[in-house]
Amino acid sequence: MGEMLSPAEKYSLITRNLQEVLGEQKLQEIVQQRELKIYWGTATTGKPHVAYFVPMVKIADFLKAGCEVTILFADLHAYLDNMKAPWELLELRVSYYEHVIKAMLESIGVPLDKLRFIKGTDFQLSRQYTLDVYRLSSVVTQHDAKKAGAEVVKQVEHPLLSGLLYPGLQALDEEYLKVDAQFGGVDQRKIFTFAEKYLPTLGYAKRIHLMNPMVPGLTGGKMSSSEEESKIDLLDKKEDVKKKLKKAFCEPGNVENNGLLSFVKHVLFPLRSEFVILRDEKWGQNTVYTSYEALEKDFAAQVVHPGDLKASVEHALNQLLDPIRQKFSTPEKKKLSAAAYPDLTKQKAAAKGPAKVENGPSDAEPSPSRLDLRVGRVISVEKHPSADNLFVGKIEVGQDQPLTVVSGLVQYMPAEELQDRMVVLLCNMKARKMRGIESQAMLLCASIDGEIHQVEPLDPPAGSCAGDRVFVEGQEDREPDGELKPKEKVFEKLQAEFKISEDLQAQWRKNNFMTKLGVVSCRTLKGGTIG
Repeated sequence: MGEMLSPAEKYSLITRNLQEVLGEQKLQEIVQQRELKIYWGTATTGKPHVAYFVPMVKIADFLKAGCEVTILFADLHAYLDNMKAPWELLELRVSYYEHVIKAMLESIGVPLDKLRFIKGTDFQLSRQYTLDVYRLSSVVTQHDAKKAGAEVVKQVEHPLLSGLLYPGLQALDEEYLKVDAQFGGVDQRKIFTFAEKYLPTLGYAKRIHLMNPMVPGLTGGKMSSSEEESKIDLLDKKEDVKKKLKKAFCEPGNVENNGLLSFVKHVLFPLRSEFVILRDEKWGQNTVYTSYEALEKDFAAQVVHPGDLKASVEHALNQLLDPIRQKFSTPEKKKLSAAAYPDLTKQKAAAKGPAKVENGPSDAEPSPSRLDLRVGRVISVEKHPSADNLFVGKIEVGQDQPLTVVSGLVQYMPAEELQDRMVVLLCNMKARKMRGIESQAMLLCASIDGEIHQVEPLDPPAGSCAGDRVFVEGQEDREPDGELKPKEKVFEKLQAEFKISEDLQAQWRKNNFMTKLGVVSCRTLKGGTIG
């Protein structure tokens, strides 16, 4: 297909949906003269998840543009990155990655005969490559090596030397794979600029770098193999996909850090050129969108409901995953998966003996005591200046200055009903901007899935004062964190088990939310979730 495209069309296809290109002029010169040679590398660490469809779709674009594409299974990098892949599992992990990446490519219609696959240790242990590692180490500073890997290599208090070698090897791969360009996520940018700085010191050419945006995970942050709640595995069962998508962060009208919309934009639209919002007949007809911009606009205006978006993404995603599940349903593939990723929790449990059974959090789980929950009094409510579906509230929590809270609750109840109302706030979340205004806390509300108008704030017990602490029954003596770290997803993990009981009490694992005066409740939404 690349032979039928003009240089301008090839350039447009190569760069569409990318966040950044380093070396645009050189890229334009190459596509005018010949086909671009490019590689994408993946360290064979945790199990690939659905966010891997984003680079797969770009690889399809590269092939359509006539590029010569190499896929590198970076097994040595996986070991160097704080031993994320133990040495004894390297071969098994490479085999798993090769089978699953090929299955992904086939599921989106990419011809495998147009690709070159190579394993890192096939060339990274050669005499000349090893000498170049030593040459590079003689000119690279510790500061630059650590800085380059900051977004990619696991950061620990006492880093291993292996992690400092990681960026240098990735830079050398560009020369030894004989490519014009390297493709990766924008989290690789520091390694890419490191390569541009140091490869010329060895007499090698500076390469082009193409960067995808990072797709948010289901909880709003980066989708990561190491964060179970943020990702959907490629081999997850349909019921697991439904369960995870149901919990996904998808605030009505909020298009920022929305993993579902990002997946539609970067995977489904490039593959199919359209996306269908599926609706139950009682809520209207299905809607076919032929541009992502139109879908995003309707979601922001709340023409598209989060429940319908989740159901539609679930349907489309399962269509992509079904062929992969089928390929991995054979006994040999199941055996490979189990061998490459042994269940370490079972091994540890066997070594420790029977686990204690209790209703509180385990050592590996976050405790609700880490949340700084407070009673607040709404002082004022104003319409957000740039978003009709949001309000900006000033809420007193017993401090010198009231907190600014941005919320969408005003869609479900008149602003005057919130005035002077006592509410419950999460006060130790990291402040975040919502349409240009910083929200310093989160207003906790109960909701019923699928019913757009059934959302209401939690009610502290009668007589509560602004600033009163809210705690989970049995954990009142523990101190909350100073500030929750977004990467740990403490609130998101706990939220999955926040419920409204049949007698309208707010609970976590059937333990009541309380203040010193009694139980926190909800007025009408039996069986609702809390968020």
